[in-house]
Amino acid sequence: ARMILIPEGTFLMGSDRKEVQALWKKMGWDQRWFNSQVEAKHGVGELHVHEVKISSLWIYEEPVTIGQYYTFMQDTKREAPVDPDIHRQWNSAWKDGMPIPGSEGLPVSSGSWEDAVASSSWAGCRLPTEAEWEYAARAGTTTGYWWGDKLKKKYANCRKCGSKWGGKKSAPVGSFKPNPWGIYDMHANIWEWTLDCHNKTHAFAPKDQTPRTDGNCDRRTVRGGSWYYFPQLAKSVSRDSHPQHLWSYNIGIRLGLPLY
Repeated sequence: ARMILIPEGTFLMGSDRKEVQALWKKMGWDQRWFNSQVEAKHGVGELHVHEVKISSLWIYEEPVTIGQYYTFMQDTKREAPVDPDIHRQWNSAWKDGMPIPGSEGLPVSSGSWEDAVASSSWAGCRLPTEAEWEYAARAGTTTGYWWGDKLKKKYANCRKCGSKWGGKKSAPVGSFKPNPWGIYDMHANIWEWTLDCHNKTHAFAPKDQTPRTDGNCDRRTVRGGSWYYFPQLAKSVSRDSHPQHLWSYNIGIRLGLPLY
């Protein structure tokens, strides 16, 4: 996999309430459900638009694959992310601690944030911060997805995204068109861990690319959406969180530089 040089610049991170509601309405979702459910968990999380200054950085064009992660496992004697018997319907890529033949090109998942940090450090890299991740996902655009505000079939892997994997499993990395900066899979396929401690909104967020160290550091922010979720949760601004010590069948890893 190649690393992509991300140019320095500034961008507006997050979205305001009108933008969030307009996108959900455009996608045909019931606004009453938005108000009672999404705004409570996801919509509010995107609020507090703020300008962020980003210095140049490198980011891998694709998420870490099972094959790449297995190399890390062999070198460090780390165990496979999860026993597939625990959650076989979601994770059938491993058997007896080894990748099932043919699965090497899938994005690795079912590892904790701690696993992600360990593997990134081993590779001489680090996880991107939340601000860096959104800047790279937007790739100079201001729309919900890098290709616009309307969903385009077969541009991503999620429920109702029109791919053969949607709602079933992850797709091999690089299966869809890259964004204008040459980065693949920033919308859906798998959520991706970031360095940041989780905060419910962007209120009081840094104005540069440093990670948030305030808030709930037992939970880490994940970005991008996944094959299991709907396209509304795969926007450049979409965010969620997960306990840092727990695995999830649809959270993966993307590496970046420089190191902090």
